[in-house]
Amino acid sequence: MGIELEWLAVDAEDPARPAPPDAVHAAATAVGPLPEASRLTFEPGGQVELSSPPLPLDHACEAAARDADVLGDALADAGVALVSLGLEPGPQRDRVLRSPRYDAMEAYFDSCGPLGRTMMRSTAALQVNLDLGSGREIEERWRAAHDVGPVLAAAFANSPIAETGPTGYRSTRLAVWSGVDRCRTMPVDDGNGFRGAWADYALAAPVMLVRTSDETYEPLLARLSFGDWIGRGHELGWPTLDDLDYHLTTLFPPVRPKGWLELRMLDAVPTPWWRVAAAVSAVLVQDADAADAVRDALTPVRNRWDTAARCGLADVALAAAARTCFAAALEALPRAEVDPTTLDATREFVDRYVARGRCPADDRLDDWHAGRPPFPPADNRARKAAWALG
Repeated sequence: MGIELEWLAVDAEDPARPAPPDAVHAAATAVGPLPEASRLTFEPGGQVELSSPPLPLDHACEAAARDADVLGDALADAGVALVSLGLEPGPQRDRVLRSPRYDAMEAYFDSCGPLGRTMMRSTAALQVNLDLGSGREIEERWRAAHDVGPVLAAAFANSPIAETGPTGYRSTRLAVWSGVDRCRTMPVDDGNGFRGAWADYALAAPVMLVRTSDETYEPLLARLSFGDWIGRGHELGWPTLDDLDYHLTTLFPPVRPKGWLELRMLDAVPTPWWRVAAAVSAVLVQDADAADAVRDALTPVRNRWDTAARCGLADVALAAAARTCFAAALEALPRAEVDPTTLDATREFVDRYVARGRCPADDRLDDWHAGRPPFPPADNRARKAAWALG
C-alpha cells in the first residue's frame, strides 16, 4: 500500500487565510529527504502532498505518519498549519503553481465550466494506492474497490462547506470532481471486466491536451475522444503510444488503474482518521475473506456515488453497509498485523461515526451551526502554538 496525504496550507494564526506559497515551499523543501522516503509535491492551489513509497500494511501508516510529523514540524516553525479538509471553506484560491500542463488543463476545464478551477485550487484528498495482485486477484480487487467505494466516500466525507456556507453535500469535493468533466471523472463501468472496461473508458474520454513540445501543451477545446484521434487524426498530428500513456494521466475516475489501484474517492481527513481510511480501504479490497464478508451488504449501495457525496452516512442504506464493512475490517486488520495506533483509531472511528450514522463532515457542520470556524485542528504542531479552536 502507498498513502498520499494532501493538506491545505493555511496561516497558523488565521486559518481562513492561505499560507504564503513561497514560505510553504521554502520551509518544506528545506527539510531534505524524509526518514521514510516519502515524496513531497505541491498542487496548483498550493496544497501540500506527501506520497509514501509502497509498503506492507503493517508499516505503511506508521511510515507515513513519521514523515508527516517531520514535514509538519518544519512548516509549523514557519507559521504554516496543515489542514485536512476535502474543500477549503472560503474564497477560491489563486493558482500558484505554473506549468505548461496546468495551464493547458485549466484552459480545458474552463471550457467545461467553473468547477475545474475549484478542483485544482481548493480541494484536498487522501489517496490510497493498492497492489493489484495477480491472476484472478486483479479482477476481484478491481470489483471490490468499486463495490466498497461509495461506502468509503460516505464514511470519510469531510467537505460540507464552501465559500458561502453549507453546500448540501457531505463531500462537496467528490461532487466537484464528479461534475468537472464526467467523461473523465465518472466511475468506470466495470461490466466488461477490468481490461475491457478500462480500455473502453480511456478510448471514449476526450483528449485534454496535445504536447507539441516539452514546453508547449495545446488544450483541445473542441471535443475529440482518444478513439477518434486514433481513427481520424488531428491537425496537431496522430497519437503515439506516449500520447496514450499521457492521456491516461488526465483521467480521474474514483478507482483508477496505474499498474496498481488508485482509490481517489476519499476526502482529506485529519489525524488519526486518515490511518483508518487507508487501512480499512486496504483490507476491504485486498483481504479476500473481508471482501467476501461484505459483498452482499454492498449490493444495495453499489454505484451510489452521488448519494454518498450528498448524504454521507446519513443515508440509511450506506450506513448499514458501512457497519458491516467496518466490522469486517476490524476482523481483518489483525490478520494484516496493522500497527496498534491504527487499530485503536479504527475502533474509535466506528464508535464516534459509523455506529452513529455520522462522518467527519457532520463535525464541520456542527461547528458551522454553532458559530465556530469549520476547520478541524491542524495536523501539525502549529495548532499547539497558535491555533486553539476549543
